[in-house]
Amino acid sequence: MTLAHPIQTVCVCGAGTMGSGIAQLTAQKGFHTILYDVSRETTDKARSGLEHSLLQLVEKKKITDEEKTAILGRLRFTNDVNDCLADIVIEAIVEKAPVKTALFNQLAEINHSEVIFATNTSSLSVTDIASQVMRPERVAGMHFFNPAPVMKLVEVVATPHSNEATLQSIMTLAEQLGKTAVLCKDAPGFIVNHVARPYYLEALKLVEMGVADFETIDNMLEATGFKMGPFRLMDLIGNDINYAVSCSVYDQLGQPARLKPSDIQRERVERQELGRKSGKGYYNYP
Repeated sequence: MTLAHPIQTVCVCGAGTMGSGIAQLTAQKGFHTILYDVSRETTDKARSGLEHSLLQLVEKKKITDEEKTAILGRLRFTNDVNDCLADIVIEAIVEKAPVKTALFNQLAEINHSEVIFATNTSSLSVTDIASQVMRPERVAGMHFFNPAPVMKLVEVVATPHSNEATLQSIMTLAEQLGKTAVLCKDAPGFIVNHVARPYYLEALKLVEMGVADFETIDNMLEATGFKMGPFRLMDLIGNDINYAVSCSVYDQLGQPARLKPSDIQRERVERQELGRKSGKGYYNYP
């Protein structure tokens, strides 16, 4: 049996909402963590956001002030790609396969030969990404859900190239992070985003048909047991991300009518009404 590679240092590429959430999680769980982004403004915003999140945990008595200091001490923020030296690289950058593969290949040149490359893509083919990366056997999907420090599920996505050691290492890391790790094969939308498409799309169709408004649909579904209605959830995820996933699954499955992306959501993306991160989506945010 091929042994999993021990992981001590994690590099997270992309300091947006998802990337900073993953970095907070790995640092909280004791891993030395590098958070990289090309934008200094983005890393500065991520640093402030993480400090605020940890302060809230202190105020809620979920961690001590000493633990907060220790967590921040395990975090390194950088805009220099040459600082991205780690046992595993988790990318949470823009949802464009050529950009992801270019980053992985750039990092492959400066890291040791057994570094693992995990993509947090929620819609792209992990197999296509891996096939363009040097030594594709060390590439797999590690799909977190937002907010990463809270949501328990992680989809570990295997490609035909992924070797056993890579998959074992990612599964073990997910468990060390306190997650429920589910191993699945690469497929459009993996498991969750494939199953969840009707939740969003049917809700959007109801609005298009004039059956009910956003808030009514959200309130009704939350009253039946869903923790968050589809429109509040899309605003949390980001309409740009959610719409991109819908388009990707739709195209990869041959454009079935039942999965056609919504014009309502497309229009919001075009107007940059992305949800919480932009201050406006289906709802307004302060």
